[in-house]
Amino acid sequence: MKLLFDQNLSSDLVGALADLFPESGHLKNLGLMRADDDLVWLHAREHGFTIVSKDSDFHQRSLFFGAPPKVIWLRVGNCPTSRIETLLRDRSVEVHAFGMEPLQSLLILS
Repeated sequence: MKLLFDQNLSSDLVGALADLFPESGHLKNLGLMRADDDLVWLHAREHGFTIVSKDSDFHQRSLFFGAPPKVIWLRVGNCPTSRIETLLRDRSVEVHAFGMEPLQSLLILS
């Protein structure tokens, strides 16, 4: 499963979670830091990414358009990157199952 981390998350997550989610990326590393949500959505869909964001805009877009791409909405507020890494590690089985479920478009983690 390839995760695409939104600009509101640290690019350090790509390396920190590479053992569980290889081939993941961050908007910064893909030259998309200033891209609008439409372009991020299109890029994720065309390249098989699941968007990971704390932004409610992707949550709403997921409910309206469905998948692909899938969206993982992190409802964690302001917290250190280590907390987000721990959350994704602790829930990695659920995240991978979500990726395999064809009818689900949104996973909320908090």
